[in-house]
Amino acid sequence: MYLVAVVGRPNVGKSTLFNRIIQRREAIVEDTPGVTRDRIYSDAEWNGRRFTIIDTGGIVPRSDDVIEKAIREQAQMAIEEADSIVFVCDAKDGVTATDRDIASILRRTKKRVTLAVNKCDNPSFDLSAHEFYQLGLGEPFSISGLNGRSTGDFLDEVIKDFAPNVNEPEDIRLKIALVGRPNVGKSSITNSLLGKERSIVTDIAGTTRDAIDSVLKYYGEEIVLIDTAGLRKKSKIDENLEMYSTMRTGRAIERSDIVVVVLDATRGLELQDKRIIGDAVTARKGIIIAVNKWDLIEKETNTASNFTKMVHEELRTYDYVPVLYISAHTKQRLTKIIEMAKEIQQRRLHRSSTAFLNDALLEDIDRTPPPAIRGNSLRINYITQTNTAPPVFAFFSNHPEDIPDSYKRFLERCLRKHVPLEGVPVSFIFRKKNRRRDE
Repeated sequence: MYLVAVVGRPNVGKSTLFNRIIQRREAIVEDTPGVTRDRIYSDAEWNGRRFTIIDTGGIVPRSDDVIEKAIREQAQMAIEEADSIVFVCDAKDGVTATDRDIASILRRTKKRVTLAVNKCDNPSFDLSAHEFYQLGLGEPFSISGLNGRSTGDFLDEVIKDFAPNVNEPEDIRLKIALVGRPNVGKSSITNSLLGKERSIVTDIAGTTRDAIDSVLKYYGEEIVLIDTAGLRKKSKIDENLEMYSTMRTGRAIERSDIVVVVLDATRGLELQDKRIIGDAVTARKGIIIAVNKWDLIEKETNTASNFTKMVHEELRTYDYVPVLYISAHTKQRLTKIIEMAKEIQQRRLHRSSTAFLNDALLEDIDRTPPPAIRGNSLRINYITQTNTAPPVFAFFSNHPEDIPDSYKRFLERCLRKHVPLEGVPVSFIFRKKNRRRDE
């Protein structure tokens, strides 16, 4: 699809306009300049024309600040990628020196630019929009990203050279979300896999605040990588933008197939990591624990196996999650993330036959039957798989409501003994069945 980049200086309402165009709150919106840092991609549609729109951080042309410099580089990448550019200015501030600098950059690109004079929340601001003609980018469109005023005419201009799109099939590409605490190396892993600077990488914790999608070509197959903001402990989320980032990471988990929980090898498994893993299990996504910065650890004979044992002991009921040791810095075993994710996705999609499940599990159940509850003899008569991705297994019993949680955990251990489910959370449902197996 066509690519449209939204650019401008900080705090002119780019993200508000971006959210207005895609019709949902995806980019973080705050009054604080510099909230949007990386390029944020999303699909949009207007009058039968579908396109991909890119939100960017505010450009500060001459700043030496490390974050502002990185934002500027990211915005420049978006401009280079885009087929069309939306340049957003602020009607209330008028034309600024920074606007002129950015306009000069855009004129040199020779690309089509639509000039949006934002924050014209009512007609009284329209006259001030005329001064933006001096930027030399054609007619300025007075709009309001906040309330949607005049955005229709503006979007007509943006898409007027776009050809109609054809219907596309459902996106069945494997989607991998990289999640974890701040500064564990998620963006570095993404960039190393892609072979280019897709997300901003600095030593400052919390640099990535939005969920970022990238497409990786892996032996001819397209795989979507979702790099996310680092989750912080809830007690430390004292700004709205941190809360939004946490919520967005949760949504990234929801729309992924495989969740890669990135740990810092120098810090080990922390309470926050356990919570993230718990969120991924609750969402029933495939899970990998990737221990990054493994190159910084002094190795002995059993260093990795001891670390894995420690992680599984800490996680207890999540001991089916595989642990992978990597280094974004040296690129050690990074492609193993993709290989393992593909294997786990195949396990999520696998359907075990009813005959196999009953032959395998009923023998274990006969050896260790469920306990009697309130004088009722509990029996499990029949097992079948009802769904895949995530796998769901139904157990039919004479008293399904009485089966204790401890026995359900026993059933899960039995299932995993017979069915390859490493890295795959499963769901059980218990249903009523009156007929006994010995009848």
